[in-house]
Amino acid sequence: MNARLILITLLAIAIGGLYYFNWDALNTPATTSLGIASIDAPPGLVLLVLLAALAILFVAYILWLKATIIVDYHRHTKELKRQRELAEKAEASRFNELRELLTQQHRESQDTLRRQIEELEDHLYARVDDSDNTTAAYIGQIEDQLRRAPAPQLAHNAEPDQGSPDSGPIR
Repeated sequence: MNARLILITLLAIAIGGLYYFNWDALNTPATTSLGIASIDAPPGLVLLVLLAALAILFVAYILWLKATIIVDYHRHTKELKRQRELAEKAEASRFNELRELLTQQHRESQDTLRRQIEELEDHLYARVDDSDNTTAAYIGQIEDQLRRAPAPQLAHNAEPDQGSPDSGPIR
């Protein structure tokens, strides 16, 4: 139990006990002044009625305060839920934007890589063509030199080489 509730309960029991044990003295009729007017009523009974009215007002105030807190709690809960949904939507939106950005960057890098590969292929084909042309030119020069060069004459009276396989008498 809450310490305040225990204190209030003990105070209510003490007031009730005071009224119970002094009921005859508190219930004795007397002239009671209310400040503006005077009435003939037992002062204990007047004080008991005022105390009961005060207790009822306190209970009503506590119930009103509790109801206000509950209404505020529900309003704040709804607002938090709405804010959470907005945050989740914003986060999902950021993820979508990030995915789109990454997709776009991937596409751009693929395009760049494709262009670089195409440039390298073009460069390689150009080098191959240059190499083919150079080789063809060298072969052409060699053919020209072979055509212009005089044909070698065979010497018939030269001594055959002893180590060669054709050496030997001609039969």
